[in-house]
Amino acid sequence: MIEILNEKIRESLNILGIKNLTEVQTQAFKPIYEGKDVLIISPTGTGKTLAALLPIFEKWLKEKPKPTSILYVSPMKALNRDQLEHLKFWAEQLGMEISVRHGDTSSYERKMQAEFPNDMLILTIEALQSVLVGKKMRELLKNVKWVIIDEVHEIIDSKRGVQLTLALERLRELSKDFQTIMLSATIGDEKKVTEIFSKKKVEIIRVEMEKSVEIKVFYPLPSSIDEKNAMKIFSSKESAARVRFILEKLNEFNSSLIFTNTREFAEVLASRIKLLSKVNIGIHHSSLSKEVREKTEKEFKEGKLKTLVCTSSLQLGVDIGNVDAVFQYQSPREVIQLLQRIGRSGHKFWKKSIGLIIATDEDDILESAVIARKALKKELESFKIHEKAYDVLAHQIVGLTFDFGEISVEKAYEIVKRAKPYENLSMNEFLQVLEILVKIGILSLENGVIRKRRKAYEYYFSQLSTIPDVKEYKVYNIVDQTYIGTLHEEFVALYGEEGSSFILRGEPYKIVSIEEDKIFVEPSKDFEAAVPAWEGELIPVPFEVAQEVGRLREKILKEDVNEYPMDENSLKVARKFFQEQSKHFLPTDKKIFIEYFENKIIIHA
Repeated sequence: MIEILNEKIRESLNILGIKNLTEVQTQAFKPIYEGKDVLIISPTGTGKTLAALLPIFEKWLKEKPKPTSILYVSPMKALNRDQLEHLKFWAEQLGMEISVRHGDTSSYERKMQAEFPNDMLILTIEALQSVLVGKKMRELLKNVKWVIIDEVHEIIDSKRGVQLTLALERLRELSKDFQTIMLSATIGDEKKVTEIFSKKKVEIIRVEMEKSVEIKVFYPLPSSIDEKNAMKIFSSKESAARVRFILEKLNEFNSSLIFTNTREFAEVLASRIKLLSKVNIGIHHSSLSKEVREKTEKEFKEGKLKTLVCTSSLQLGVDIGNVDAVFQYQSPREVIQLLQRIGRSGHKFWKKSIGLIIATDEDDILESAVIARKALKKELESFKIHEKAYDVLAHQIVGLTFDFGEISVEKAYEIVKRAKPYENLSMNEFLQVLEILVKIGILSLENGVIRKRRKAYEYYFSQLSTIPDVKEYKVYNIVDQTYIGTLHEEFVALYGEEGSSFILRGEPYKIVSIEEDKIFVEPSKDFEAAVPAWEGELIPVPFEVAQEVGRLREKILKEDVNEYPMDENSLKVARKFFQEQSKHFLPTDKKIFIEYFENKIIIHA
């Protein structure tokens, strides 16, 4: 296969030490080179990115299209930065210009991207919204021939996915036609995915690798030492037992990741581990500054840190080097999320992926066990797309007035209807959303023509993200003049007084002063300090998982449950709890119990 490639590509592969292409790279080459829209589903570490790019590079070298001809869309800034680092090598070898565009891109860099166009632009969904309305950037986007959507499973059921479908329709108005390549390691209902992001017949390339995966649920029981440790970490003996268990297991591996479901729990866990151990530990989540995250990623990759406590900010394909095992603190909530996280260990497909789930109570044991069983059997959740999201629609209608200057109601409606989430949108619904925009002075509507008004600019750029906007305070360490991260307004309102302390980056800091939206701090030793909470964190449990948990509550009392990977403690604790509960009432997949307590109704499901 390699021998048929362009000489520059062959030389580059040789420098990288690649003698043979992987299965997914071989299978994907022909359909992508022939111009077909493609969905690639292949495990982490099998070379999906190169599978998408090799045939594009081959065609690019042959045709030398005008810039910007390649858009690489990924859901996270960290992933964008990582891809840029990997692709710099290819840019040098092939004579390409590649740059990245996201929320942290400076105004100077943005200007340079418009003045000196790149052949490939790596960008987030939100960044695509901003470049679509730039006068010079729009001229460059007319040359787009290829759009790669990375980690497509991450956005498919969110409003960000809806936003992307409409952005692609607006892009089609500019470039007329482009090839779409979608990438994912884990996704269910692939045909539905192809219909959402492509207008053509899509070739699905699914490469299953026989990768060894080990997943088990653990429930550490407290001992006498945990009672002492509980006082040291200002917590319960049960929590101390879980921290001790993690520290003991860390000794079995050279490097590991500890995933939590929220930033708040990441801060709690990292700070408590630091109190009980001298192990080199880092923390990584989206409310830490870019500088802190990049430094942490680098130190972990270089082996200076033994483990990282992290959130979903590291569950995607950011390159952080070798990981021997993945810990999941509490139920991961979704099968896809668990597989994505565990896939970070043994990142190369020939290595074993090891996942340890630490459950925190009886229901958490069963939920974790159900998700672990489903993950081992590759029973992935189905998903639902957001249909007719009116807030996204309002933003995109305003975007269309930037694209066209002015646009008829019929033309705007026709563009919106092409996007899968809006295929059932009626003209009446469209007009109702438009009417609101006219009433609040963002748009005008005369004789069936929509035009933007002065407020449109501020509205469009303030609403680039579908993630709820929360006022944030930047935290600066006055000792070393570093920017640490951000806190949400609600937490600052409750705890933001001079002299008070809080935990950030797994360390305590004392507030020295607060000036407008900046908080200046100095290091403290007060580990009893408040732990920040951030809004919009915990994801819901899928219905099919919740139903199986309900069935397992009964099953665990009557028969063996060997198909569920639990340790002995987990099984004993859960069985004893639900036996006791069954004497009174036991909610299952078919039974719900409702209690009245004073002026409250409590639903047990």
